[in-house]
Amino acid sequence: MVWTPVSGRGRLVSYVINYRPTPPFDPTTPIVVALVELEEGPRLMSNVIGVDPEPEHLPLDLELEVTFIERGEMKLPMFTPLQESAR
Repeated sequence: MVWTPVSGRGRLVSYVINYRPTPPFDPTTPIVVALVELEEGPRLMSNVIGVDPEPEHLPLDLELEVTFIERGEMKLPMFTPLQESAR
């Protein structure tokens, strides 16, 4: 296996809005579990944050960029809409 740097940009391929999140997420706020395809091709499961968890705010092919959120001793990759994509 070889590690390859990637841009951190991608697009929303699919998602589900989870209304019953588990800890450490806030149980009163739904979370967006997403399948993100990176510009370089690989796909990964992650969360979309920084956008209302409503279908009208999550069009497929929405351009995203990675951000890292601290969870305990780890940092998890999550995605936010690109500024030019947010309308």
